[in-house]
Amino acid sequence: MHPKTALVTGSSSGIGLSITQKLLSMGYTVYGLARREQNAQVHFIPIRCDITDFKALEIALTPLMKEDVSLVVHCAGIGKFEPHESLSIVQIQQIINTNLTAPLVISSQLLRSLKKTEGTIISITSIEAIKASKFSAVYSASKSGLRHFNHALFEEVRKSGVKVITINPDMTDTPFFDALHFSPSSDEQMHLKPEDVAKLVEDVLSMRNGCVVTDLTIRPQKVGIQKK
Repeated sequence: MHPKTALVTGSSSGIGLSITQKLLSMGYTVYGLARREQNAQVHFIPIRCDITDFKALEIALTPLMKEDVSLVVHCAGIGKFEPHESLSIVQIQQIINTNLTAPLVISSQLLRSLKKTEGTIISITSIEAIKASKFSAVYSASKSGLRHFNHALFEEVRKSGVKVITINPDMTDTPFFDALHFSPSSDEQMHLKPEDVAKLVEDVLSMRNGCVVTDLTIRPQKVGIQKK
């Protein structure tokens, strides 16, 4: 039986942190990839890296190339919600490289290991991956692109035993909104919590071998935002 070794991007806060904590409680050794400094702990190995610096990312992934990685969770993400003409070239590149290109690169680098372990790729996308909203064109493009990549990759690797799962969360109360001009409503029925998504990750990983849910959307019962 292969060891339970996972890579989680965006592991320092929000959904990524909750998923990391959940995986540690499930007995995984977790490599946590994030731009921020993180403290090492038992079975948690922090890796500091900007995933849009692809040379640095390649170097950061080197230690994992020697491991039998059984799970990759793409959770790092950024958003900018403004009229499209107001976005700079740099901002567009940053959104696409963080939300789409980096997960594609990481999946490519670790796919041989995942085939060996018959492992799992989980991408945390967004409700914007399945619907269209104003002021969200680039963000939606990046998230829907990742979702479609996952669907196509599953068709490519399913015979090797690799599972590819997309989770599309609606508005979740995380630091993602700290730099934005709006945030989830304070009413808990109008937003998700990071631990809700982490619990869903646990659920899909607990399914019997040979059965995989490839696409899941999780939403709050009600909907509401507040402007800052």
